[in-house]
Amino acid sequence: MRRVVWERRLWTALIITVLTVGAVIMSLPFVWLVVSSFKPLEKIFIFPPEWIPNPFRPENYIEALVYKPFGLYLFNTMRIVVLNLIAVLLTSSFCGYGFARIRFPGRDFWFALVLATLMIPYFVLMVPQFIMFSRLGWVDTFHPLTIPLFFGGGAFNIFLFRQFFRSLPEELADAGRIDGCTEFGIYWRIMMPLSKPALATVAIFTFLAAWNDYIGPLLYLRSDYNFTVAIGLATFRSIMSTQWNLLMAASTAMILPVIILFFFAQRYFVDGLVLSGLKG
Repeated sequence: MRRVVWERRLWTALIITVLTVGAVIMSLPFVWLVVSSFKPLEKIFIFPPEWIPNPFRPENYIEALVYKPFGLYLFNTMRIVVLNLIAVLLTSSFCGYGFARIRFPGRDFWFALVLATLMIPYFVLMVPQFIMFSRLGWVDTFHPLTIPLFFGGGAFNIFLFRQFFRSLPEELADAGRIDGCTEFGIYWRIMMPLSKPALATVAIFTFLAAWNDYIGPLLYLRSDYNFTVAIGLATFRSIMSTQWNLLMAASTAMILPVIILFFFAQRYFVDGLVLSGLKG
């Protein structure tokens, strides 16, 4: 018995050690980015690298964020993020509830068709979408980056909500019908309050997708006052191609919201993996 216990403890210690070493290795590039953002330019690429900046230059952040209007880029990005969150959470949950709870002819066929869109690469749709949006006069506006999400919210999000709604007891909906709730009332008053884990998971994925989106803004945004954080960093790099300390300072400042989001909502990343694997 003792041997089994010791073998289990040894195996657990080995796993923890391997995971710790892997985590340290994976975090080294990010640590180097943050440390280098406080260094003078001449000390960025010295070898072996200095992990404690000397001299310590917080002025890099001021110079980087003042040179380009990153405050405006951040505001533009947050506008897109907020609109995408509203669109995705409302429409994908609505569609997911319909596929999970409402019986209608061809339901499984239409759901399979929705899932099939996941296999279409975005780059295949890029040209026809650009032609359509340009003819609508939406180029250099936020419309192509926000309005399409009000029509379903994305196949993966629909799938995630469908899986979650199918995991809830059918008796909850039956009780709502007995009390006189319409189907929409059951969705809004009963299912939505119970779907907070799914809502949080989809919200996180949507935030990350909108925040990190580079191809979409690059295609449709032309004016500097409409640029997002991703485009702002790209243009900043083209200007400051040799000022690596300022580029790293700007990059660190712009990914800070994502880091904060991860620390406060990391358990929902795991929930997202669990929800996507629920029995259909």
